Amino acid sequence: MISKAELQSLLDDLESDRVERTISTNNTDKFGEAICAFSNDLPDNQKPGYLIIGADDKTGRVVPVKITDALLKNVAAIRTEGNIQPQPSMSVEKISLDDGDVVVVEVQPAHFPPVKYKGKICVRIGPRRGIANENDERKLYEKRASHVLTFDAMPCMDASLADLDINLFKLNYLPKAYPEDVLENDKRDIRLQLQSLGFYDMKYDCPTYAGILMFGNNVERKLPGAYVQYVRFAGASRGAEIANDYKFTGNLMMILNQLDTFVATSIAKSRPVRVSALREENIVEYPSWAIRELLMNAVCHRDYESNGPIQFYHYNDRIEILNPGGLYGKVNPRNFPLVNDYRNGVVAEAMKVIGFVNRFSRGVERVQEELLTNKNGEADFNLNLETAFLVKVNISSLVPRTKDETKDETKDGTKDGTKDGTIKQVYNTLISNNSITRDELMETLSLSASSINRAISTLKANKIIVRIGGKRYGFWKILKTL
Repeated sequence: MISKAELQSLLDDLESDRVERTISTNNTDKFGEAICAFSNDLPDNQKPGYLIIGADDKTGRVVPVKITDALLKNVAAIRTEGNIQPQPSMSVEKISLDDGDVVVVEVQPAHFPPVKYKGKICVRIGPRRGIANENDERKLYEKRASHVLTFDAMPCMDASLADLDINLFKLNYLPKAYPEDVLENDKRDIRLQLQSLGFYDMKYDCPTYAGILMFGNNVERKLPGAYVQYVRFAGASRGAEIANDYKFTGNLMMILNQLDTFVATSIAKSRPVRVSALREENIVEYPSWAIRELLMNAVCHRDYESNGPIQFYHYNDRIEILNPGGLYGKVNPRNFPLVNDYRNGVVAEAMKVIGFVNRFSRGVERVQEELLTNKNGEADFNLNLETAFLVKVNISSLVPRTKDETKDETKDGTKDGTKDGTIKQVYNTLISNNSITRDELMETLSLSASSINRAISTLKANKIIVRIGGKRYGFWKILKTL
């Protein structure tokens, strides 16, 4: 963060393309536009920009303003509230000077400009802040192209404009991405409009993978695994009969709406529970928002280079969602879910624009709150699958179970989570593949590391299996039947 001496120097100098001063404490739009402009760093200073709250914009003199914890929190929240895309790198600090206190927002230049505030690309030209023109946008996109692209931002070289549903983009997406007054004055070619939102690559004259995912006419021709497979099992294991299945396919503009409707009508259904002789109460098996959020996270964060789909598996006693791609970037099992990162930055921004992502950084926290309130217990996140991400949600404990459901879950001893069932699953898997590793067992059976380790320890203690050789080249020897 800036030192007091450096800050005083900025206050004594004129406003520039790196400094904006204001005495306003509640103009959130002004703050957001300033942060957006500093993130874009149009002059390419490659140095942080500073928004100073509590100083006169003309003289730089410190003006006494009421600096509260609420003010600091509100300014800091601008980063994650979703109006600035992609999220800026910034810090907020109260600094005490001889003439009084000021709030200093330090904003780092973005690695992947252009950055937008409420759909507008804000830039600074000297001491003035304004909206980027076409030439400004071109410069910002050249800066973006100079950095490593995420997969969804890369050009889909064998695609063309004809592979996109242009009407879907123009009629359904653009009005949500830009304010009405901006669209009225936007006379650019459709390719430039698509490029401005990350969906087209002008250098190679083709859509990006994000463009194919969001508006593609035939997405699976370019990305074979880009769909969601729903299966309803008539039991508590994958060995049960399949009661129903459905493939959510098409572009994400279609899939996201289909999933939203499906969860509301088919997953978050309620059952009547008798609470007295004269009254029944409807109990929801799974809270709609929580399951929807977990599915949206799977769509947003999955690895689209994988040929495997998102697995949305519905059992009698739980729901499992498995998506290709493990934890990404700076996220690891130690800091999840407090830290987030984006494998598909353009897709994440698009989902925010069309309303399927509301606010960043607290989705998992709210999911857990919703599930606990509904008596489902917390969602179980398996973070040890290196190439996949699995989450399990149990049915609400308030929902009465039928005799048939209970019988089906226990008749073959394979109810996930029960001690005997897990041991039998592991034992049967070892018989069919005696060279399988513990990590592979976790992925194959969709069980946690602790469950696998407990089962193996029990099998070893009862002299049913023994490990021959080391981790890399060893195998499991079956000594006797279970």
